[in-house]
Amino acid sequence: MRQPGDWMQQPTDDRVLEALDSSGLILSPAVLAKNIERSREEVTRRLSALVDYGLVTRVERGYYEITDLGEQYLAGDLDAADLEPTDS
Repeated sequence: MRQPGDWMQQPTDDRVLEALDSSGLILSPAVLAKNIERSREEVTRRLSALVDYGLVTRVERGYYEITDLGEQYLAGDLDAADLEPTDS
C-alpha cells in the first residue's frame, strides 16, 4: 500500500507519478496534464514538489522523469512521509 506524505496532493501526485512510470518516457507538464486531465499549471506546481522530494527529476527545463524513489513509492516500498525536501 502506498504511503503518501502530508505534503502530497492526492490523487494528483499519484497520477503524475503513474503517468511518468507507465510511459517510461521523459514528459513535459503539458503532456502530463493532458493525459491525467489536470491543468498544466497544476501539474507544473506538483512536479516542482515531486522534484523537491526526490520522486521526480528535472531532465532539462520543461521535461521530467520518475526517479528510483518515485518507483519505490508507487510500489508501496517507500513511505513518502519520511522524505525531506532538498535545498534547491
